[in-house]
Amino acid sequence: MTFRNGLDSLLRPEDSVLVLIDHQPYQLTNLNSHDPQAIVNNATALAKLAKAFNVPTILTSVIADRGGKIFKHITDVFPGQEVIDRTWVNTWEDEKVVELVKATGRKQLIIAGLWTEVCVAMPAIQAAGEGWDVTVITDASGGSSLESHQVAIQRMIAAGVNMMTWMALAGEWQRDWARTEHVEELTEVLISHMSGSGIAYLWEQQLLNTPTPTTKSGL
Repeated sequence: MTFRNGLDSLLRPEDSVLVLIDHQPYQLTNLNSHDPQAIVNNATALAKLAKAFNVPTILTSVIADRGGKIFKHITDVFPGQEVIDRTWVNTWEDEKVVELVKATGRKQLIIAGLWTEVCVAMPAIQAAGEGWDVTVITDASGGSSLESHQVAIQRMIAAGVNMMTWMALAGEWQRDWARTEHVEELTEVLISHMSGSGIAYLWEQQLLNTPTPTTKSGL
C-alpha cells in the first residue's frame, strides 16, 4: 500500500472533481449511521464548497422514478444542471459519468453518497484500482447502519482510498488565507453549514461593529 504523505498528497481545487451519488429520499429513509439532517446539511455544504472553488461537480441518482430525485438542497446549488440517472449500482460502471469525469482532465476524484457500503464503496474502490487519487467525504455519506458505514470505510482504506470530512476538504482547498479569491464564498458556506463556528463568526462581526460604550460624565 502506498501511503499518502507530502505536500502533493493534499487536495487542490484545480486538480479536483466531485461526484455526488444517490443523495435521494429512498436512501435517506434507511440512513442509520448519521443523523439524516446532518447528512443533508453536510452534502449541501460540500456541493456549495465545490461551487465556491470552481470544482466540476457531477450529480447522479439511481432509478430516480422509484428512489426519488436528488435532494433539492443540492440541485439548487447547480440550477439547470443535468442529474445523470443510472441503472448501474456502481457509478463507475456508468459510461456517461466516467466520461464526464475524464473530460475534466483532473485526477483527484472526490466522492460522497448514500449508502457508503454500496454506492460509495464500489466506485471508490474501482476508481482507485484504475489509478485515480480517490477521496471519500465520510460526513456527507452514510450507511444503512453504523457498522456498515464503518466497515465500508475500512474496506476503502485498505484499497488505498483517502478519507476526509467536508470541513477538512475546505481547509485543504483554501490552504492559505492570503488567497482571497474564494474567501467570501467559503465564509458563506461556513456561516450556513458549520453550526457553532458559523454563529460565532456572525457574533464576532456583530461585536466588531458594535460601538464601544461610553460613560457620561458624573455617572
